[in-house]
Order: sequence, then C-alpha cells, then structure tokens
Amino acid sequence: MAEAHQAVGFRPSLTSDGAEVELSAPVLQEIYLSGLRSWKRHLSRFWNDFLTGVFPASPLSWLFLFSAIQLAWFLQLDPSLGLMEKIKELLPDWGGQHHGLRGVLAAALFASCLWGALIFTLHVALRLLLSYHGWLLEPHGAMSSPTKTWLYLESVRPILSDEDFDWTAVLAQEFLRLQASLLQWYLRLKSWWASNYVSDWWEEFVYLRSRNPLMVNSNYYMMDFLYVTPTPLQAARAGNAVHALLLYRHRLNRQEIPPTLLMGMRPLCSAQYEKIFNTTRIPGVQKDYIRHLHDSQHVAVFHRGRFFRMGTHSRNSLLSPRALEQQFQRILDDPSPACPHEEHLAALTAAPRGTWAQVRTSLKTQAAEALEAVEGAAFFVSLDAEPAGLTREDPAASLDAYAHALLAGRGHDRWFDKSFTLIVFSNGKLGLSVEHSWADCPISGHMWEFTLATECFQLGYSTDGHCKGHPDPTLPQPQRLQWDLPDQIHSSISLALRGAKILSENVDCHVVPFSLFGKSFIRRCHLSSDSFIQIALQLAHFRDRGQFCLTYESAMTRLFLEGRTETVRSCTREACNFVRAMEDKEKTDPQCLALFRVAVDKHQALLKAAMSGQGVDRHLFALYIVSRFLHLQSPFLTQVHSEQWQLSTSQIPVQQMHLFDVHNYPDYVSSGGGFGPADDHGYGVSYIFMGDGMITFHISSKKSSTKTDSHRLGQHIEDALLDVASLFQAGQHFKRRFRGSGKENSRHRCGFLSRQTGASKASMTSTDF
Repeated sequence: MAEAHQAVGFRPSLTSDGAEVELSAPVLQEIYLSGLRSWKRHLSRFWNDFLTGVFPASPLSWLFLFSAIQLAWFLQLDPSLGLMEKIKELLPDWGGQHHGLRGVLAAALFASCLWGALIFTLHVALRLLLSYHGWLLEPHGAMSSPTKTWLYLESVRPILSDEDFDWTAVLAQEFLRLQASLLQWYLRLKSWWASNYVSDWWEEFVYLRSRNPLMVNSNYYMMDFLYVTPTPLQAARAGNAVHALLLYRHRLNRQEIPPTLLMGMRPLCSAQYEKIFNTTRIPGVQKDYIRHLHDSQHVAVFHRGRFFRMGTHSRNSLLSPRALEQQFQRILDDPSPACPHEEHLAALTAAPRGTWAQVRTSLKTQAAEALEAVEGAAFFVSLDAEPAGLTREDPAASLDAYAHALLAGRGHDRWFDKSFTLIVFSNGKLGLSVEHSWADCPISGHMWEFTLATECFQLGYSTDGHCKGHPDPTLPQPQRLQWDLPDQIHSSISLALRGAKILSENVDCHVVPFSLFGKSFIRRCHLSSDSFIQIALQLAHFRDRGQFCLTYESAMTRLFLEGRTETVRSCTREACNFVRAMEDKEKTDPQCLALFRVAVDKHQALLKAAMSGQGVDRHLFALYIVSRFLHLQSPFLTQVHSEQWQLSTSQIPVQQMHLFDVHNYPDYVSSGGGFGPADDHGYGVSYIFMGDGMITFHISSKKSSTKTDSHRLGQHIEDALLDVASLFQAGQHFKRRFRGSGKENSRHRCGFLSRQTGASKASMTSTDF
C-alpha cells in the first residue's frame, strides 16, 4: 500500500546524509544467510504446526487409519500385504503374554508409515498443483530477461521523449549484453536455496534500511465505519475492539483462520500473518530489525501524555469486554499529570531512524522497564482526547481531519514502531495506524474487518452504550509507566517533536466518498472494477497535471511462498491513447469507449502478470541488489531505481463480505484507509469498494508542493468517473458535457450527505445506462 514511498526512496548505497555505504557482505554469503533465515522460519512454522495439531495432519486422521487397519486385521484381512508380520518379527520378544501387544505395535507402526507416505504424497501433489499459474496468465512460463526488459521499456515509453527513450533503450541493451546473465545466475542460485528470491531483500533494503521517519513516509491508516459509531463511549468501544483483536490473535495462534482464497479456489500464502501481534520495529543506526515475541498479555496505552501497561488476561484467560472497558475507564479517569517530556516522548518514533536509535540506547539504560512494557505489548492503544469522524456541519473537512489524525496524529501520540496502533477517539470513533515493514495492507485489512464485524455484531453493546457483561472490581489498576528520562535526551525529544509537526502539517489528506455508482455498475459493464478505476485515475491525473507520469499500483504476489507485492505500471500507452481521445472533442463516444476497453484489457494483462511472478520491478530490484553486492556499476539499473512515482495507487481489498450484511446494514462496511504521497510533488491514492454502490477514495499530497492539491485531484477523479460512465450510454444524467467541468456536476460531490440528512441516497439502476 504505502511501499511505493519506500521504493521511491530506495537507495541502498546511501545513508540519510548521502554518504556512500558499501554492502560489504559477499553476495554468496548473503544468499547463504537468506537461505538460513528461510530454513529457520520453516522449522519454527513446522514446530508451531505440530503443537497446534495441524501438521502433518490431524491426529484424528491417524486414529481413523489405525482403527481401519485393526478392524481389517480382526477380520483376518492383511492390508499391509505381509509387512506387519515383518514388523512383528523385528520387535523384541516380551513373552507369549505380550503377543497381542506386539501386533498392536506393528499395526501402529505400519499405520504411521502409511499415514506419513499418504501425507507426503498429498503435500507434493498440492505443491505441484499450486505452483501452476497458467490459469491466471497464458501461456505459462518464466519470462526471459530480454522480455522483462522490453516490458520495462514499454512502460516508460509514454513519459519519455524520443531522445530519452532511445538512450534508455541503449542502456538496456548494454545491460543485457554485459551484466544481466551474471546477475541472473546469482538470483537463480538464491531461488534454489531460499524460500523467496526477493522478499527478504525487499523487507531489509526498502524498509529496514530506510533512515526516513516512519510517520507519513511508511505507515498507513485504516478507518472505522463511515456513517455509524456503535457507541459514543470511548472506553466501551476500546474494550470491545481490544477484545475482538485478541480473539483474532487467539484464532490465529490456533491456526483457525482459513487462508484467503484467490477467486474462491487458490489459497494465498499466510506467512505475513505471523507478525501482526507482539511485534515492534526496533531502530538501528544503519538498519532496523523486527522483534517478534511469541506471546504478550498486555497492551500499552497512551492517554493525555501518559503511558500505561494494561493487562488483557486474568489467570491465562482473556478479560471480558466489560472488564477491559472498566480498565480503560480507569485510565481515562486517572487525574495524574504527565511527567516532564513524557507527553512528547513518542515523537522519537517519528524521528529519522538513526536519531531514534541513538536516543533509544540511553532510554533503554535509564527506563528499561517502561520501554519494554511498550515494545513488548501485544499492540499500542492511543486514547485520543479529541473527537473524530464524519460530522453533519462540515462533512468534507471532518473526513479530511479524521484521515489526517489517523495518518499522523499530533506527531507524539502514536508509537509508530509498533506493528499497529489502535486509535480510539473521545466520541467512540476508531482507527488503525499500521507500520508497514512486517506485512502489507491486505493482512491488516483482514484483521480490521474481523475486528469491526466482531465488536459490532457478535460482542455488541447494551442499550446504554456499555459493553455487555459486568465489571470486575477485583482487577488491579492499570500500571502507570515511569520514565526516568536523562537530561541529554530532552533536546532530542524537542527536536523530534518539531520535525514531526513539520511533517504532519505538510501532508494534505482528502477523503472522497463517491456514491453515484460502484462495483455493481462496473460489473454490468463486464469490466474489471480495479482496471476501471485505474484508467479513470489516469484521466483524472492528466487533467490535474496536464501530463502523464509513472504510476505505481501495488499487486500482491502471495501466490508464492512469502510473497509480498509487485508493481503494476498502470500508465500504459493504451491508457494514454484513451486519455488523449477523451480530451479530443472530435472523438466520438464509441471511439473513446473502444480505446477504454483496450486500456482495461492491457491493465488486466499487467495485473495478472504481476500476480503470477511475471512482473518487472521486483526482478530489477533484486538484480540491483546483487550488482551492489558485487560492486558492479550498471547505468541501466541505476536509472531504473532513480525513477519518480508521482502517482502511487492501491486498492484496499474487502475479502470477508460474509462478516457484514451489506443489504440490511449497508452502513456497516469498512471505509478503507490511506497513506502518504510517494513523491514530494506527487499523490497517494487508495480506494475501496464499499458494498456494491459506493467507492471511497483516500488522497494525499504535500502542501509544500505547488504542483499538487488533494482536493483538486478529488474533483478530477469524480469528473473522470462520471465521464467514463457516460461512455456506456450517453444518458441525460451523465452527458459528456460533464467532462472537464467542475461546476455542472458539483451538486453530486459529497453525495454522501444524504445519509447524514436523512434524504434518500443517490443511486444507479440498470436503466441509467
């Protein structure tokens, strides 16, 4: 989701001050270490699977097989074809009275061997079956380096002049002739030894080696329901949400959460789920590392500048939602003031990583217990003193402020190192701020959907807004954390706070709930909903900036073990041809529609290629890393990784619609989330399909840029959607006269106000087109 910003800033050979840093480890040693880490993860997963009884298979399956063999033996049938008699002969002779015991042991050993052989055969067959991706992209087969280089050149053609393109093509040909085969050999070697040839390097060099602040640059946010708040009581909402999150962790630990299925049939890799909870990104001077604990029975809570350690379990059982509400209320009622500099301490986690690493060394010495309570927590909870969410008085501004509060807050009220921070506002509104290095957006989105559905529809609230159940007065008070802050870090805290405020105030967030049509209309047009939006975004951005730019769309690669993401380069020649036609008044609707369908088909082909491992960017990234290890200069790879992604986009998938009743409760749908812009003069755009009739866009940009304006782009996106929709039937409601005009269709903007005022919601039927 937000990895585009990190990918843009990816400079493995540079520190934050621009000084050269040599990657001293030989490439073969690094490949060996990658494989070693992979095998350690395999062993850890194997042991956890064995303890939870899911590997190699359920014990009941072994018991069934053993019982069937015993029954056959009792019926004087020998399913082993004499093998059990051989096994009995090899067993020690304990005397005649134990003859029956030898038979049982022989049957048990034979059943175990047969059981293991059947499971091994099944695993091999499944691995072979799931490794085939031809159903996504035909013809199946690995793309050669020349083919991928050609695809790269095709992707940059729309934004380069003829002279620049010719020069880039010359660099590409030189790279293929001189360096590609050598670098590819090392990657092939790594692919044989490690689980994934790119993901561990992607995590290390794009995330953990980045020295930029996490706030805005790396983190992203997830929103609550847009139109409803189940309870206005802050403590009650926090109690139910924390209980639901820990229920999710419990199911995750017991491996009771079924894997996500692509197109309802192909399971995706679930490795990223391992680090949702009990995880912290620890800062280092040159690179960070991810610390993950097996378990944690407390959460760290921040309220009005004070930190608390709040237990979540009693005698190894999870506290009830009402008991958790009671504990949160005790924190809210605590009158003690924040200690000097404690209030702004968390701003250090929003500082450049090298600075925070140096300060943390002193903090770990002086306040080790308090620091461990925060970093060792299941997750971080921030009880904000201000309300948030959609308001009737100023809906647009209130949504923008809500998004900004989730993305950046006040710069000192989130612990950005934690895997995620649960944010509970004073009016009961929720939100999530997520650190990006440990996993990608679909993972946290899956958890967030479960949380919202569980706390509303399963746990619920009483009529007075409190959590159901009864308080537990025997519970001890939440522990107030004491920070013994040395004098030398006071100035560091002040400096970090100043930098965080500058960064926070510079980001411009805008939320656009588009309610005139949604996924159901796009389906009726027999189009991919994601491709529809991506091509419309190209039209909107061209109208905003008057030019085309490299566009980053994140696509998951979890069809592969430990896969993360690949880049879909959405600004294609086909998309550019469509945009130019839309801006050409001499072009007719049928002509534009034909070009639009061609652009959609091209985008679909690129998306499928990216998901099936045929993408360009991660391969070029891995080749670049190898070249740096070998101290091999490649002008082509250097140019590739100096590109600027001025439009970074991502769809937030809704994968668990069975948790929500969108027909009877259409307002109880997650409204998605957003992230910071990938470039100082660019945009970050995420979007989510809310049910079948609404699309919500989250747009961000930098206020310091004179070239971008999130609100202006939001208007262009609405115009572009209306204009594209009008191509399918030039009805009275969506005539082409709306194209490029913000005044005529301004009445449609913020159409979501109808829900706030009680008026009927604007909708589309099949007769509109």
